[in-house]
Amino acid sequence: MLSDASIVAFVAVSDGIRAKAFYQGLLGLTLLDEDTQSLMLLSHGTTLRVQILPTVQPPPYTVLGWTVPDIVSRVRRLAERGVQFERFSGMDQDELGIWRTPHRALVAWFRDPDGNLLSLTELPSA
Repeated sequence: MLSDASIVAFVAVSDGIRAKAFYQGLLGLTLLDEDTQSLMLLSHGTTLRVQILPTVQPPPYTVLGWTVPDIVSRVRRLAERGVQFERFSGMDQDELGIWRTPHRALVAWFRDPDGNLLSLTELPSA
């Protein structure tokens, strides 16, 4: 019923100015619209609605992720721009913080200014 409809992703933040600097400025998403309650951004055809709330309690799991063709270069470029990649106890991550899944995908995690957990994933080549 909805397989032909586009998905809109949502994330909650407490500071719209800080979120705009992060999502548009640092990550490079295209700003479509903004008001006092939200930012609307575009990432490769997917709309991201950043909801601005008085307080945010980020969940302990990944809320947004991007599939990239070369995770090493993306992690390095983001790190050069000040993004700090997460390290998780019990996970065998390399020096950049990249973890290889049992299915050979590569994953790295980082947080937005409100602590929302975001990820990059490079899928294994066929």
